[in-house]
Amino acid sequence: MVAGIYITPSVHAITARERFLAVAIVGTTLAALVYLFLFNPAGGTSIYPSCPLRLLTGLYCPGCGTLRGLHQLLHGHLTAALGFNPLMVLSLPFIGYAYLSYTMLALRGSSLPRVFVPPILIKALFWVVIAFGVLRNIPAYPFSLLAP
Repeated sequence: MVAGIYITPSVHAITARERFLAVAIVGTTLAALVYLFLFNPAGGTSIYPSCPLRLLTGLYCPGCGTLRGLHQLLHGHLTAALGFNPLMVLSLPFIGYAYLSYTMLALRGSSLPRVFVPPILIKALFWVVIAFGVLRNIPAYPFSLLAP
């Protein structure tokens, strides 16, 4: 059997606990998105946490700019979101698909079609994230465009 992962769940009987957890997760996600829509993380009095890697080393991690980018996306500013973290913007359709599939399974008992991710793709994604983290810290054009 080939090792790998499915980014979507298999269909199985849903327990009341799983349904409750799904509703709680969806509610929490919606509340977080509303809060992020209303309060800009780039503001001077932000309650959002700073990146620990940035605080300790001065370097940008692959996730730096994600909150600011999501805030921009929620306001319909795709170009600005890409400027903060292009990797986050490009990964959102895949994350959204997995999130929607798990939510549908927990709430309705049916899922979106399962998507198998082969091991080579998992390894490639790992190296893409590492390369993105390294390249966005090179203080020369065009790499400086990747910094948030």
